[in-house]
This record gives sequence, structure tokens and C-alpha cells, in this order.
Amino acid sequence: MESTHRDSPTPDPVPQDPAEADAEAAQLEKDLDAFQRERDELLDTTRRLQADFENYRKRVLREQTALVERATEALLEQLLPVLDSFELAVHNLEAGDVDEKVRKGIELAFAELVGVLERAGLERIDAHGAAFDPNQHEAVMQDEGDGEPHVGDVLRTGWRLSGRVLRPAMVKVTKN
Repeated sequence: MESTHRDSPTPDPVPQDPAEADAEAAQLEKDLDAFQRERDELLDTTRRLQADFENYRKRVLREQTALVERATEALLEQLLPVLDSFELAVHNLEAGDVDEKVRKGIELAFAELVGVLERAGLERIDAHGAAFDPNQHEAVMQDEGDGEPHVGDVLRTGWRLSGRVLRPAMVKVTKN
């Protein structure tokens, strides 16, 4: 024997009393308002969480970038004496009798080292003949005169890292 099965639920009985219908409508209206307030609160919470997470992500990125910059700066500061030694070696090669292969090897190694450091953001402060700037030049000697001070001789190369002076150029200042 087959039983008949209905897929549709039986509708709730409709209240007969108008006062009862008004009370139920009022309750439904209150429930709807409560659900809308709850939805709005949840949306606000979600938006605040999204904004907080975005701010957190940006802050972490800034901190990581600053950490990498500080580490790069520290490493480059340690490499500056090596760079000075290479620069001195290349300069002395010009004055002495050195085998051509040795000269080319040292010049090539120096050029490669400078290239790597420049790709890391290091740039030479071009001081020779420039107007004296205490922010970029460290004056260790001075010729007297009446004119504007300018760099007469560079005793040690200065370097910038990403636009900021890492080490000022050690210079002799001339006035004429």
C-alpha cells in the first residue's frame, strides 16, 4: 500500500482576531528591525576588521622595509673600508710598474664591487670642484682665501645610500 506524501508544509493557521494579527505584525516588524540592526553591526565590525588588517599589513611591510634598509646600511658601512682599499690600489696602479694582467684584474674586481654596491643603492658623492657642503663633505684641511669655499681635493670618497649620506667625503677646502 502506498502512502501519500506531501512535500509542501502545511501553512500556519491564519489568526482570526485582528488584534492578534496586529500584534503578530508588530512582533515581526520588531524582529525585522532587530535583524537589520544586527546585520548593520556585523557589517561595521567586518569593515573595521578589514581596515585594521589592512593597516596591520601596511605597518608590517613598512617595518620589514626599514629592517632591510638598516641591514643593508650596516653591511655597506662595513664594506666601505674595503672599497677604499680597492680605490687606493687602483690609484696606486697608475703610478707604479705593474703587470698589465694584474692591473686589469684589480680594476675589474673594483668595478664589479662598485657595480654590486650601486645596485644596492650606494652612490658616490661627486665632490671634486663642488661648492663645500658640510652635509656632504667633511673638511679636514683648508686653504685660506677670500672667495666661496669649494672642494679643492678629495682625500676620501663619500657615499650616499638611497639619497642619504652614509659617509661624507673627506675633503680639502679651498677659497678663491
